[in-house]
Amino acid sequence: MAKFRMINCHVHTFTTAHSPKYYPVRAVYLFRVFPWLVQVLRWLVGLVRGGALYDWLVRMENFHRTGGRTSQLEVFKEVVRYYPRDTRFVVLPMDMALIGHGPVEEDIAAQHDGLAEVARDPVYGAQVIPFATVFPDRPGAFAELRRCVEDLGFRGVKLYPKLGFHPNHPVLRDEVYPFCLEHDLPIITHCSRGGVRGKRISQAMADEYTSPEAYLPVMAKYPDLRICLAHFGGDADWRTYLCDGIDPHDPQARRENWVTLISDMIESGAFPNLYTDISYTIFNFDDYAPLLSLLLEKPGLAEKVLFGSDFYMTRQEALSERAVSIRLRKVLGEEMFTRIASRNPERWLGYVP
Repeated sequence: MAKFRMINCHVHTFTTAHSPKYYPVRAVYLFRVFPWLVQVLRWLVGLVRGGALYDWLVRMENFHRTGGRTSQLEVFKEVVRYYPRDTRFVVLPMDMALIGHGPVEEDIAAQHDGLAEVARDPVYGAQVIPFATVFPDRPGAFAELRRCVEDLGFRGVKLYPKLGFHPNHPVLRDEVYPFCLEHDLPIITHCSRGGVRGKRISQAMADEYTSPEAYLPVMAKYPDLRICLAHFGGDADWRTYLCDGIDPHDPQARRENWVTLISDMIESGAFPNLYTDISYTIFNFDDYAPLLSLLLEKPGLAEKVLFGSDFYMTRQEALSERAVSIRLRKVLGEEMFTRIASRNPERWLGYVP
């Protein structure tokens, strides 16, 4: 096998200190105060019945254990265990303090500083590609981005519109996007109907903010921005595509499904700097890997798909990071896997890490 350096374009290292106190519901706070409750539930279920519920509780225990680490470095040490030593990781913070689910223990500046510490670590730092996140309604959001890039050396921007803002928000449109072009920074943005949603917005509004089409005015104004739509539309749309199908006589149907919409936008050639990643979605491996393999037979699309996992959100799933990457490498073949896990990420990042 040819030697190449993997780049995982989508991982997280934030901890429970950076997540809202009551997300997603107030009852969850009990598990933060008493983390052993998950273990007790798992033990009780194991005594009574075991099976799928027991397996799910084991995964929840793993997820909460990772999120409960004392530092971002400790979280990062977990993900590197699943990959070759020279793998690079795009690490994505999240600013959830203003989404209506209670306070966070450490604000976004502290989270960024913690990520910068990981990137400076003498052992692990070379593997880290730190991105800054921007919540445009936060006072001083752009100044914090500038600090991260100019003082801390961050290499890109993470957006999460589902938290409660449109991608064409004035702060993004007038300050962040020009800054990204000036500093050659790629952007990755949440593009799935699932995930964290701001408490004050409806699911319909969240979908409007998160839709691939929400980026049309952005790409029209700034065609040179390198934008990655994360999750390739997400699990719900992949499942709808496979299980419900799409009316071939209805052009609108392809726009309503985010898998086909993203594919069509990229293949059209009208958006030469538009990318997508397969993070989290591909962990439903048996159902979705065959479809991904077929989609990647389209040359225009194959050049714009990025490998990403969404660690440590994936601790909630049955397959490990290593199991998914090995299976994916086998299913896609060495050439295609090298493309999505090395060459395409280098082009999106704008440099060879």
